[in-house]
Amino acid sequence: MNYQKKLEEILTNVSSEYKNKKPTLLLHACCGPCSSYVLEYLFKFFDITVFYYNPNIYPPAEYERRFAELRKLYEVFPPALEGKVKVVETDYEPEDFYKATGTRENSKLAAEPEKGERCRRCYEFRLRRAYEYAAANQFDYFCTTLSISPFKDAEKLNVIGEQLQQQAEANGNVKGPRWLPSDFKKKGGFKRSLEISEEYGMYRQDYCGCIYSKNNRK
Repeated sequence: MNYQKKLEEILTNVSSEYKNKKPTLLLHACCGPCSSYVLEYLFKFFDITVFYYNPNIYPPAEYERRFAELRKLYEVFPPALEGKVKVVETDYEPEDFYKATGTRENSKLAAEPEKGERCRRCYEFRLRRAYEYAAANQFDYFCTTLSISPFKDAEKLNVIGEQLQQQAEANGNVKGPRWLPSDFKKKGGFKRSLEISEEYGMYRQDYCGCIYSKNNRK
């Protein structure tokens, strides 16, 4: 599936659909570098609120460093300022990550490389929380910056997002937030995020976030 093409089709029509106002977008973000290009790309189309929900990140000091770097960027990054991007931080409870992924009960999940079942469970866990927040606060769309990384499975991310929307609609919530499909690494997106990081002297982590990706990094 070409999710970048699907995104471009939505962006082509979104202005006419919402007339004189921008639709609201809850954008789950894992860090400042990954969100930089995504904000640059989307801020002209959406009223964006960044949702920082990442209890997978280990250790706590790394979590705090990534969030501080994100906030630091948004204080000077023109798309964040012009788009009046808002930031929401939710609770940091690492135990929720371990329960959601089942890694303590399954050693194979803990040892597998990225893009496997452990990661899929982590995607679903965080995206479900993002959907719940978006629905409770009446956002028009929800999305994640995760697809910008070459180490993330865009297919799995988009399938999860679509399923969350479909499940809500099946339960009668037809006005709930819609999933915004993406593969932000395409068309030079990942390269552009590297350029922005260098321009602003940003800290770029060398592992995804969880203790397993930290231990298994090469």
